[in-house]
Amino acid sequence: MNAPPTLRQRRKQARPQELLDAALTLFVERGFAATRAEEVAKRAGVSKGTLYLYYPSKEELFKAVVRHNLSATILEGMEIAAAFEGSTADLLALVLRTWWERVGVGPSGGIVKIMMAEAGNFPELAQFYAEEVIMPAQQLLGSVIQRGVQRGEFRPVPVADTVHVLCSPLLFLSLQQQSFGACGVYTPQLVPESVLNTQIDLMLRGLMSDHGPGRPSP
Repeated sequence: MNAPPTLRQRRKQARPQELLDAALTLFVERGFAATRAEEVAKRAGVSKGTLYLYYPSKEELFKAVVRHNLSATILEGMEIAAAFEGSTADLLALVLRTWWERVGVGPSGGIVKIMMAEAGNFPELAQFYAEEVIMPAQQLLGSVIQRGVQRGEFRPVPVADTVHVLCSPLLFLSLQQQSFGACGVYTPQLVPESVLNTQIDLMLRGLMSDHGPGRPSP
């Protein structure tokens, strides 16, 4: 019979998550360039040397943060899409709302702001982000659009352009949350959840085939 893990063993197992949480908080607060590895280690309650045992550079730490907070959400969306048996309208709404709940309203959305602001200064990280986040997200949404077209639920549309139209309002809302929203500045007539619902309603009405099965749920 295996002995239960000791407190020290449990702390060691939890340490990568603690480091990722500390790194996400500091990256969002200060940006990538201004965040120092020793600050992340201090926030997580470990030494800088311990941090480097898990993540050998700040760049690798940032990549791990991206994979944990964004790549995992995209993978979840792919799994939802693969198993979904309902209408494509309901699937598309579910994918968009899941992204908003996992990323848009939480600290993970700050990663989007970081990349928009600092990509030009860190082209290697920008390439990583494109391959790890942007392209898989576009593939996910593109596959949902193609599903609807193939099933006769959506009218034929240019898939790549439609994906950009879907993504742009979400990116705007996320950036707003991480900028004006983060410092409490009031922006009149902007309630993110209401804007998201309106976007979904407009997009689905624009996509729906006149003779296709299934209509968007209220």
